[in-house]
Amino acid sequence: MSKLSFDIDAVIQAKARLTQQQAMELYHQASLHDLGDWANQVALRKHPEDYRTFVIDRNINYTNVCTARCTFCAFRRDPNDPDSYVLDHAAIRAKIQELVDINGTQILMQGGMNADLPITYYEDLLRYIKAQFPTVHIHAFSPPEFVEFERFFSMDVREIIRRFKAAGLDTIPGGGGEIFAPRVRRRIGIGKCSGDDWLRVMRVAHEEGMNTSATMLIGHIEFVRERIEHMAAIRDMQDYAQALRGQSDPVLSGADSAGVIAAIKARRPGIFAASAPPALNGPIAAGFYTAFIHWPFQRENTPLGRAKEWDPAVHGPFDDSTHEDIVRGRVVRMAGGDEYLRMLAIARLFFDNITNLQSSWVTMGPKIGQIALHFGANDMGSVMMEENVVSAAGTTYKLSDREICRLIRDSGWIPVQRDQYYHVLRRHEGADSPDLVQLTDPPVRKVRQLDKQFIGAAPGLETEEQRVKAHLPTILGNE
Repeated sequence: MSKLSFDIDAVIQAKARLTQQQAMELYHQASLHDLGDWANQVALRKHPEDYRTFVIDRNINYTNVCTARCTFCAFRRDPNDPDSYVLDHAAIRAKIQELVDINGTQILMQGGMNADLPITYYEDLLRYIKAQFPTVHIHAFSPPEFVEFERFFSMDVREIIRRFKAAGLDTIPGGGGEIFAPRVRRRIGIGKCSGDDWLRVMRVAHEEGMNTSATMLIGHIEFVRERIEHMAAIRDMQDYAQALRGQSDPVLSGADSAGVIAAIKARRPGIFAASAPPALNGPIAAGFYTAFIHWPFQRENTPLGRAKEWDPAVHGPFDDSTHEDIVRGRVVRMAGGDEYLRMLAIARLFFDNITNLQSSWVTMGPKIGQIALHFGANDMGSVMMEENVVSAAGTTYKLSDREICRLIRDSGWIPVQRDQYYHVLRRHEGADSPDLVQLTDPPVRKVRQLDKQFIGAAPGLETEEQRVKAHLPTILGNE
């Protein structure tokens, strides 16, 4: 059991809020085993159900032309690049039809920030999708896109969100969050909005009654302290959204709704510097963050991926370092499975006001994704028919609904398909569940035999005939 300077049980039981300093203490002092145990207790308290969830959606990247030059991105293109594109309505319709054909319910539509597309392109596209697929949920356009829309269209984000909502936009994804710290964003998100502007877009979306999600990218040039500060900003703005709804928890936020709103405006003036909030005469039907997702940076094929790997013997301690290469973002500290799970558990303990945490199996792989269900995550994310941005940087994990159901069931829960609002659509507990249906032609992994040398009979085999039959070749690879 890790020895801490504070009462972790009070945090687990929602009788006290984890401070930033305490979160740092957990990161540096608590064992991974203890963190997983504590986070799992919180997840079970928040989600006592007998199931864990997933969604069937499709990523649609409507354009890869982008004004930003993020050093962690391998997807963006300039307008004149030979492989740049903008999808037309017919191409997008075909993609959505393929989604609907496998019982998918939503699209995650994001793109590069393309200065050549007018606002009517987006409004016409949203109306077209809703007309063709009225039941498909449109989760689209990240905060950096909206900030560039402000510049492209010369209008405030509030007006843009209202127009997009009227055209059919349902919710806004949390892409482009990365790390809010200016030191980091100036180096990895060249041409992308500030952290305050990212949070401002989401504030306005919540004020307009629209739900969103929040994200964080770890394992690059950021310090652990900057991760916690990033999470604290999201938690503050979730407090603000709940206060707009008249749902503040004085035990956790320390004040009633009016006091929370005033305190957050004073503490985070940059988020309220533009797009003035509405006048309030009581609670409103505000939106909020439905989920938090974090994942590690994937370095393959990216400019940032060419940076040096942190070497303690050469660079010294990483966090809050004064080493020039670290300060200037020339050195990356990658995050593996241990680091991902550590931050997931801390996030579950820290985000007392965000109900859902997603497992990031797309970057971490199916087994770490499965373990995440015991480290605070309650959702396996999406089957994800299509993914282009992360895969462009070298990540190739892809799971079917059969495989996701199996991962959830093997972890001790019933797999359940959900919608974007985490409403249950389908419980997979019968013989017709994707992972329980017997396949007539099950996939067989092909292997290549590299070495026929006999390496010994298995224990308990006595006769020469048994030894011959038990001859074990060394199998090393696929073909």
